[in-house]
Amino acid sequence: MRFILFLSLFLMSFTFSHGQEKKINVVVIGAHPDDADTSTGGTAIKFAKMGHNVLFVSLTNGDAGHFNKGGGHLAKIRRAEAQEAGKRFGVTYTVLDNHDGELMPTLDVRLQVIRIIREWDADVVIGPRPYDYHPDHRNTAIILQDAAFMVIVPNVASDTPALKKNPVFLYTQDRFQKPYPFIPDIAIDISDVLEKKIYGMSAHESQYFEWLPWLSGELQNVPKDEAGKQKWLLAFRKRPLTDAVRESLIKWYGKDRAMEITEAEAFEICEYGKQPTQEEIKELFPMLGK
Repeated sequence: MRFILFLSLFLMSFTFSHGQEKKINVVVIGAHPDDADTSTGGTAIKFAKMGHNVLFVSLTNGDAGHFNKGGGHLAKIRRAEAQEAGKRFGVTYTVLDNHDGELMPTLDVRLQVIRIIREWDADVVIGPRPYDYHPDHRNTAIILQDAAFMVIVPNVASDTPALKKNPVFLYTQDRFQKPYPFIPDIAIDISDVLEKKIYGMSAHESQYFEWLPWLSGELQNVPKDEAGKQKWLLAFRKRPLTDAVRESLIKWYGKDRAMEITEAEAFEICEYGKQPTQEEIKELFPMLGK
């Protein structure tokens, strides 16, 4: 994994040194293979289409996320699904070998995350808020919060050079209200890439067409044909735009354009990383307003 990340950084440096526009480096971290896809897939597609660099990271190998498969066998399935999803999204996908359902905010995992963020030379790091039904999701958020300052401290994980600047850390949207509801500081229009996002998500067949519909009692409703699955997944994962997200879209796109947007991904700025100005946000998210 570290060889691949270092190679990617070398290629990015080579491109920059040959006079091209500097690329934005984004790391999206989830607890499980498919988490980053669901929360940030459309935004990732837009970054990738503009030539920027996106890394999806799953902190666990997903070896508990099924009703009749598990262990190493399931971990191999989910790792392969993640690699296929990465190809569809146009991103690099890394799955760490921590057990699903057992993730804890330990020093060891924190150091794994610090090294990944440094190796990717991240400008933006995206992950969940610490308010969630799943302990792996909550602990992923704590791990990111604990890493947010340490990525610039040279004597922590000293085998990997510290970043000279703190990235912007962002939370992904959720529905939870306590202790406070999600605040959509940034909202990205993904209406034009929604179908491609669904296609990328559908690479996680064991999740979207087996495990999650089984959990919700809809397994019998999943179509057998590929086109039917895509349509079913679109409806299964659709969420309405909240008033707060719509207001954020108006801020970034203007009222006329914002009222036409049907699908969006929203992000809240974490207090622990760099606190960007509005102009800096526009630089980091060059698809805003376009």
